[in-house]
Amino acid sequence: MKQFTIRTRARTDFVRLDDHISDCLAGAGLADGVATVFVPHTTAGVTINENADPDVPADLETVLDRMVPWQGDYRHGEGNTAAHVKASLMGSSVQVIVSGGRLRLGTWQSVFLCEFDGPRTRQVWIQGISNR
Repeated sequence: MKQFTIRTRARTDFVRLDDHISDCLAGAGLADGVATVFVPHTTAGVTINENADPDVPADLETVLDRMVPWQGDYRHGEGNTAAHVKASLMGSSVQVIVSGGRLRLGTWQSVFLCEFDGPRTRQVWIQGISNR
């Protein structure tokens, strides 16, 4: 297992992880297999989505804020219930095929850390499983 740290910049932040993941895979020598990307946090998640248009993460934030407003009739005492729900909606892990030592993402895809309770320092864990 490899891991790295990401510092987020805002309460809600979408941070591209592709280069960090690739560095971890190269360091582990994984050429062909599957990489699992896991975020061990309850108010942050991970997703695969479009990397070309910066409006996509902004739209994701807008839609999630409509679905789960920051203010509501929540019982959780820390005041970050919306962050917990949004992280659960996004999920805590994704899997990506690795071939020839490279992540096999679609043309416009990237792996994003989804911060919902920042700014914070977050851990990202990578576990590779080799086909060989």
